[in-house]
Amino acid sequence: MGFVLLALGLVLIVEGLVYALAPSLVERLLIVLRSMSLPERRNAGMAALVLGLLLLWLASLTDLSL
Repeated sequence: MGFVLLALGLVLIVEGLVYALAPSLVERLLIVLRSMSLPERRNAGMAALVLGLLLLWLASLTDLSL
């Protein structure tokens, strides 16, 4: 459970930094997302999911104990 809370905390930190440091970038990203079709957004989400899983797998290979 601690690992899940750590991961969630890291996601919230990164998300918060984006909104705090580059709010106009978030607005432009939303405009781009609105212009994409639903299947394109779904594919982008799947790509992000696969990339996240790949990063977790690579991190697990480093055998770091948190």
